[in-house]
Parts: sequence; C-alpha cells; structure tokens
Amino acid sequence: MEPFEAEQDLVYSAVDDVRLSAAADGWLALGLASTPADRPAAEQAVHLAYARAGLPAPERVEWHASPLAGAQAAFAATTEGSAGASVRVAVRTRPWASVRAEVARRLGPVGWSRHWAASGARTWELLGERLVGALRTRLTAELGDADGEERTDSELATARLVLLDAVHGQHDAAWLGAFVGPAGERLPGIGDTSLVDGIAGVARSAGWWWPYERVAILTERPTAVHRDNLGRLHHGDGPALSYPDGWGLHAWRGMPIPAAVAQLLPHLTVEQIRAEDNAEIRRVMLEHFGYDRYLRASGAREVHRDETGILWHVDLPGDEPLVMVEVVNATPEPDGTRRTYFLRVPPSTRTARAGVAWTFGLTEEEYRPLRQT
Repeated sequence: MEPFEAEQDLVYSAVDDVRLSAAADGWLALGLASTPADRPAAEQAVHLAYARAGLPAPERVEWHASPLAGAQAAFAATTEGSAGASVRVAVRTRPWASVRAEVARRLGPVGWSRHWAASGARTWELLGERLVGALRTRLTAELGDADGEERTDSELATARLVLLDAVHGQHDAAWLGAFVGPAGERLPGIGDTSLVDGIAGVARSAGWWWPYERVAILTERPTAVHRDNLGRLHHGDGPALSYPDGWGLHAWRGMPIPAAVAQLLPHLTVEQIRAEDNAEIRRVMLEHFGYDRYLRASGAREVHRDETGILWHVDLPGDEPLVMVEVVNATPEPDGTRRTYFLRVPPSTRTARAGVAWTFGLTEEEYRPLRQT
C-alpha cells in the first residue's frame, strides 16, 4: 500500500469514528427520552421484529403505563397461559447474536474493539449498567411481592422468568448504536444488520416490552429521568425515574432506595440517621443530610488540629466511625470569604495532616506542600 493510501485509510477511519460517536449520542438521547411512546410506530416495529424472526404477528398488542404494570400483565398472562410461549429468544436474542457475530467477523478483533468503543461502550455503561440494572432490581423486588403477600416458590420462579422475558425497548439503545443509526440509517463498513430493525424500531418508540406467541405487551416511556453528573439515577426530592401511572424508581447516586426512605430524606434528623440499621441506607441519609451538618448536630469530638485543618470523630451505631478533616480553602472567594470543606477520611486517621495527605494519595510524611491553594 502506498503511504498516501494508508493515510487516507486513517482519515476515513477517523471519520467513521465520528459518525459512530454521533449515532451513539442519538441513541443515548432515545434511551433517556421521557416523551410519550409513539404507539403506532412501536406496534409496526413489533410486527417487523416478529417477521424478521420468521414468526407470525401476535394476535394482539397490549399497552401498559410502566415496566411494573407490564411485568404484572406478563406474569398474569403467563400464569393463565393466555399469552403462549415467550418468543424473546427468536425476536431479540438470536438477531442480536447473529448481527454481532457478522459484524465482528467483518471487522476482525481489533476492528470490532474499536467499533464498539466508538459506538456502544458509553451507552452500554450509562443505560445498560446504570439504568437497566437498577430497574431490574426494583422490578424483581416488587414482582416478588403480591399486594404485600409473599408469593409461593412456583410464583417466584414465574416472576423471575417474566423478567428474563423482557426486552428493554428504549434501553436497548445501550447496544443498538453498534449496528444501526438512531433514525434507522446504515452504519459504515459493517454490512447488513436488518435483523435488528424491528428491535430498533421499538427502541425508538416505546419502553420495555414482552413478546409472546399470542400477545405483545408494550409499555410507556418514563415521564421524567433524573441523573447525577456521572449518569447515575439520582434525585433527592422524588423518584429518579417516573412513569405515567405513578410508579417510579427512587435512587441516590445510582443506588435504588425504598420510597419510604426517599420521602424521609428532606426531613431527616440525627436520631433517624443513628437509628437506621442498613449501612448503605445510612450512607444515603448522611450524604443527603450533609456530613458537615451531621458532625455539628451530633456532637462530634475534635481529635486533632494543626495548620492543615481539624480532625473530627463521631461514632455511628453498628458501623465504622465517621472521621472527617475540616479544611479552609486558602484561596478567597470574590467577596473575600474563605470556603470551608469537610473531607471524609479513613477511621484510622489520627492527625489532620494525615487526613489531608490521604485525600492526595500521600502519607503524612510525604505531604509537605510548598503553597496552599
């Protein structure tokens, strides 16, 4: 290959990476969409997905307002036998596996790795890992509880299978960007991926869905999605994920929390935090309440102070103690004041300098700044 040709290949490859990244951004927007489902488009896409799988169209399509309502309808239909067998493997699993294998074959190991990095890695993390996982955890808990009564072992097994039968609709945007554009356009250099056109059509138009022989159960998209700066589900004043029927998922920095705890957060007291037995829930409470506020309100003990700051200690029932170093920003604010920060450090910390040093990944002896900033 002539040097010029090799350089052109690199240019085209870089252009392809930009196109794939743009397509991934489009899919991410669809995966986080909180507008009403496009029901006609979604139903048409369901029929296409069945056809691509070589199956007759379902006899009927049902709509429900949330993934929980959809899962409950799928559980009832499965238990009664009115839905027929699940066709998820044919409709979703096999098409995905087939196009992935073909694209990987065409691109080779290195090419596939680069392709995935540009087209799917980020959306998979933000949607597949941080959103679908949290939803599945909540659905597993709620579907296993029938109006406050425990289900039988047989019912629990059916409930687990129902969640495995689900196709993630808009949240399949987590991986679809590697195979098709968000508007249905073909991606460069990967060949024919039309087997996933039906799945992609539903993902552009609706939420989670359940494909069975005789019925397809579809659900609405959320009405609101709240995330933190890392893309994790997060909201301190209501559900992080809300649906039209009022169902939702409360979460704090990606961790699902019970609705009762979420409702308590704005009104927390020191006594309620101390009384919480679950260490993870207590951490959520502390973060929402504010570590510095908790130190002041709970009578924290001053352990040590020096020119770097003040080390504080307070015991937490059934947990490791809360130890924090209070530091003052050496750079003044525009109004001349200096901001105070509280930094949590390991419980074994004995001096303020050691605590500050730990936040920089240094030992107390190594931490000798020439100038504070």
